[in-house]
Amino acid sequence: MVSQIETQSLSSNGSNASNRQFPYTIGGLVQVFTSPYRSFFTNVMAQALQIAGQGRSVLVVQFLKGGIGQGHEHPVRLGQNLDWLRCDLPRCIDTSEIEDTEVSALLDLWRYTQSVVAEGRYSMVVLDELSLAINFGLISEAEVLAFLENRPPQVDVILTGPEVPESIRNIADQVTELRRSDRP
Repeated sequence: MVSQIETQSLSSNGSNASNRQFPYTIGGLVQVFTSPYRSFFTNVMAQALQIAGQGRSVLVVQFLKGGIGQGHEHPVRLGQNLDWLRCDLPRCIDTSEIEDTEVSALLDLWRYTQSVVAEGRYSMVVLDELSLAINFGLISEAEVLAFLENRPPQVDVILTGPEVPESIRNIADQVTELRRSDRP
């Protein structure tokens, strides 16, 4: 679970200042939530809602789920601080064999996501099913690694989806894997 806090510091002379902040920032985390199958990660959405409820801005991007009249031009706004984006597609993508217009919509959403994250508009960004977009060959793994490396340091990023590439798991601060149990 990620939690953001306001930081405080001492003034340069060591006394408490009225506008306190630590002389350093708290770095954002990279979290991975994965499973061997497609799944909705309820605890990821709970984190997003909790951070938004604390007054921090959150972006949830669902790369492979379409929504009529969606795309980054028409975000769904949940409360004051949570923007939810889906691809501008009338269907969900479940295969690597998709039409050129669908590829274009997905890449448009990816470019927009990179842009707003680089601007520092959000404290937390959830990239839902990004691993499938990578595994389908729609977004390059190297580009995602560069995005994670170059994001503003205070931004928390959560990546979800099945079969998250090992290179992304290796740089993650936390990896959560859901598994089915055969126990009754």
